[in-house]
Amino acid sequence: MFNIWFGILFVIVTFTLLLIMYRVFGRTGLFVWIGISTILANLQVVKTIEIFGLTATLGNAMYGSAFLVTDILNERYGKKDAQKAVWLGFFTLIIMTIIMQLSLIFQPHPEDFAQGALSTIFGLIPRIAIGSLAAYLVSQFTDVAIFTYLKKKFPRDSQFWIRNNGSTMISQFLDTLVFTSIAFLGTYPFDIWLQIFITTYVLKWIISLMDTPFGYIAKRFPRDND
Repeated sequence: MFNIWFGILFVIVTFTLLLIMYRVFGRTGLFVWIGISTILANLQVVKTIEIFGLTATLGNAMYGSAFLVTDILNERYGKKDAQKAVWLGFFTLIIMTIIMQLSLIFQPHPEDFAQGALSTIFGLIPRIAIGSLAAYLVSQFTDVAIFTYLKKKFPRDSQFWIRNNGSTMISQFLDTLVFTSIAFLGTYPFDIWLQIFITTYVLKWIISLMDTPFGYIAKRFPRDND
């Protein structure tokens, strides 16, 4: 039960920090958050936890926050800015992967204590990064396209929850399928992979519902800081 209740708190803290970034730094804060969320989500995902009696990975809340960011950008500034954020996150992940792989090549000092830990975490990053990059592009551009379509069909302010959840839940399914297949299929036994796939999507679905109130709050922020 601890992971469930602490997970709820973790999601609330994550989206609250996102709102603070937006409130203080405006649109720039949203673009910065995309880079932060992309890096942290791909670091957190190497840690597996048990939740609802099933195996799951971390990173879902932070990764889900990136979808909220693109939805806010699409809602308030248009499709072009949302697509710009997608590419920003894409290149942020590429840069992190290249730099950290090069960092691991350095010969550590005899008294160094970090090489093993860094190798454990970032040694997995290339495969995770490939899966994440593929899933990220497919899901994020799908999210932007669906949100734009739903914005035309359901344009009222009160219908933001339809645009937000409709686009995110569909795109997150594609994201979960592509990412878990590339990153974990073959690494874990199939039954564990299936658990990770199911729990990851269910958690993303729940997080998508939880982020909607934060989206409405963001819509009420002034735009003079942009």
